[in-house]
Amino acid sequence: MSRTFKTLHVALFIAIMLLTSLIALAKLGGYRAPKHPDLLDGELTRNFEHYYDEQFPLKQAGINLWAALEYLAFGEGRAGLVIGEDGWLYSDEEFDPVANGQRQMRDNLALIRGVQRQLEERNVHLLLAIIPAKTRLYPEHTGAHHPSAQQDSLYPRFHSAVREAGIAAPDLLGPLQAGKQQAPMFLRTDTHWTPEGAEVTARALAEVVRSAVQLRGEPQEFVTETVETRDHEGDLTSFLPLAPLFESLLPRADRLQQRETHSAQDGGGDLFGDSDLPVALVGTSYSANPNWNFAGALRQSLKRDLANHAEEGQGPLVPMLKYLQSDELKNDPPQLVIWEFPERYLPMNSDFTEFDPQWLASLKGNGEQQKLAASSR
Repeated sequence: MSRTFKTLHVALFIAIMLLTSLIALAKLGGYRAPKHPDLLDGELTRNFEHYYDEQFPLKQAGINLWAALEYLAFGEGRAGLVIGEDGWLYSDEEFDPVANGQRQMRDNLALIRGVQRQLEERNVHLLLAIIPAKTRLYPEHTGAHHPSAQQDSLYPRFHSAVREAGIAAPDLLGPLQAGKQQAPMFLRTDTHWTPEGAEVTARALAEVVRSAVQLRGEPQEFVTETVETRDHEGDLTSFLPLAPLFESLLPRADRLQQRETHSAQDGGGDLFGDSDLPVALVGTSYSANPNWNFAGALRQSLKRDLANHAEEGQGPLVPMLKYLQSDELKNDPPQLVIWEFPERYLPMNSDFTEFDPQWLASLKGNGEQQKLAASSR
């Protein structure tokens, strides 16, 4: 970028800030503080903020204008977003190396092995569903952006480590790569997969299960139906605050086929009427969010009902640790636990403050970190 363009960019920014500051100062003349405000609990501050938000209509316009300038001039959004080509948006978590990622990877691998041991003690099989990154499945849309060496090697290292530890983790990249020839496997403007991607993954996992485990109970038929096809505002568009003034600059919305799965016998009754469920699903928003219908696709492919213990916004480790301590596992253990685990979470830190540190340390086990570290290399 030339020095002249940079100068114009700075000058425009200063002009916008000056104009909006003058308008803000003019609006301050009408402010009336509450009588006898309590200064200790922040009442005066909250009152002023409320007045500012109501009386300063250019606040949102300023946000939109600056976002449009960043987007058009530099091809950038807010921190956390990577803008690819052809309307594709990505999370920077799939590109940037994680600080202390190697150490955290060793800790997380040790926890994964500890989870396997805990389930083995209850005669429960563990199937790890490692979800490939969006950048790995759709590298052709990342443009000039490329994942770091750490991120690029993450998927094969993850598989190598759990394979050495004797944990079943089928390769899901191949089926998803084949599936994207027929339908989108991930959403362009979202971090998540499509219902079609969830269905392809469910079929691949069910094939592995059928060859390894004889699930108890009689097979059940489940039916999946498309209830509506609608525009979907991807979670990554929140990093481009262009609406409402410059909404037309946003990448076109994804088209989402909303699906629902129900039992063929009862025509959509209670899926959880049978307490003796042979399968439990644990994971992230890939499994918890009904938009993707991953749990429903698994029911149909496995021909068995399941209990869904996935949670949104917690990552893959915290929901699993909660499940290990749950009454459901203690009183009604399933035959099989499917653990959905996006690859990008392996080197990431998690909030374990609600768990006993001594229990976490015992879960990792003596020597497991060193063993898994060696296998991950």
